[in-house]
Parts: sequence; C-alpha cells; structure tokens
Amino acid sequence: MSKLVASARKGIKLSQTGVQQYIARRTKTDLTMSGLIKRHHEKVISIDNRNAVKHAAALLNSGSVIALPTDTVYGLACSANNPEAIQKLYDIKGRHELKPVAICVPEVDHLRRWGKADHLSSELLQELLPGAVTIVVRKSKHLNNPNLNPGTVKIGIRIPAFKFIRDVSRSFTLPIALTSANKSASKSTLNVHEFECLWPSLGAVFDGGQLGLSEQQRAASTVIDLSEDGTYSIIRSGVAAEHTIRTVEKYNFFPKHL
Repeated sequence: MSKLVASARKGIKLSQTGVQQYIARRTKTDLTMSGLIKRHHEKVISIDNRNAVKHAAALLNSGSVIALPTDTVYGLACSANNPEAIQKLYDIKGRHELKPVAICVPEVDHLRRWGKADHLSSELLQELLPGAVTIVVRKSKHLNNPNLNPGTVKIGIRIPAFKFIRDVSRSFTLPIALTSANKSASKSTLNVHEFECLWPSLGAVFDGGQLGLSEQQRAASTVIDLSEDGTYSIIRSGVAAEHTIRTVEKYNFFPKHL
C-alpha cells in the first residue's frame, strides 16, 4: 500500500513539474513575443517628432530602408545611389528587379540634375510640381547606380506635395528611391498599420497618420512619360491625370501615338 501511495505522489510531482515547465515555456514565449512587438513598435516615429527628419536622413545614409508618408500613399524609401539599399528595397517589397522604382527630390532644380529635362520648361514643371505626379525622363549621368532600374534608361522623378518627405530629401541631399509601402501586387497603404508585416525589415516607420479617407487615394501618383520633346504618354492614371494632361497639353505636349 505504501508503495502505491509513494508512486502516486511521485506521479503528482512529475505532473506538477510538467505543468510548471509548460507555464515557464509559455511565459518565455510570451515575453519574447512581447519584446518583439515592443521593438517593432519602437520603430514607429511620429513625423511631428522634432528629430524625425534628422533620424530619417541618417537611416538613409546608413543604407536602411524606411517607410514614410507622401502626398498620396505611404512609401518605402532608401538611398537611390546605394546598390545594397536598392536590393534590400526590392527584397522587402518582393518586387521583380526589372520593375522600376521612382526617385524623390525636394526641388525642380534637383530634377534637372538627376534626369535629362532640358526640354521641359520651368513653367511646366512648376505647374505640375510639387504634386501627385511622377515625371519620367531619361536618367542623367549622375544617377549611376547599376541596381536602380537596370532594364531602362529612364527614371520617374517625384516631388511630393508633403513637407516631411521633402524635408527628409533636402536633409539627405541625394535622391531617394521611392516605391509604395506594400508587398508587390498588394494594394497601396494609407496608414502605417496596413503594412505592419513589413516593419521588422525596416529601419524605421515614420507615421504621418491616415492619408485621406477615400479608396481613390490608393491610386497613387499619376505617372507620365515626358522623355521626348512634344509628346507624352500616361503610364499610370493615378490621382492627378486630368490636371496633368491639361497642363502638359497647354505647353504643347501631345499624346504619343504608338
């Protein structure tokens, strides 16, 4: 009888030990997950933070990919002249390497440095930019990153009508490669939580709040090819197609007939 009691007590003790080990493992897992979530959320920085612009520029300079708001949707950004950063950008987005990305610059004068735009008048450019328009021209010799749009001699250039990203671009001084903050083939994003799955791969997420309330906003910028004098072609309608077409035709650019 005493042997049965001892055996039963031993079984209870082993059972309790097993429960304690299980609880310990779950607690460790929960703490690990909590730590990961905390670290990921620590990457989210309000654009109203007084050091946000400086921090964003420093991350770009270090080769990181960051997320930030534009005048249309949230974007992923990195240094356009850093081959490793461009590769990282493509990997994070899951984008085919021959599918081009745009660059962002702060002023029209910068557009002329990184793209061949002598045939575009300052008046035309100033009517379109800053704004929700991506102007496609031929790359200049200064844009010499072999990983940046290797399948084309052209480059899309953005000057968003959004103070934060232009301040970052101005502080960084070099062109910023820019693409929408979402996995390739997924819809573009209007707040930072819509691309939370990308946070672990990013240097920081700069939160500018909700960008618009309508689904139309997800159409992103209008992309227009102005690489040839006197002709244009709309590559993506985007949110500003009507204004863009009206403006370029005012300056004697007309649809390119293929």
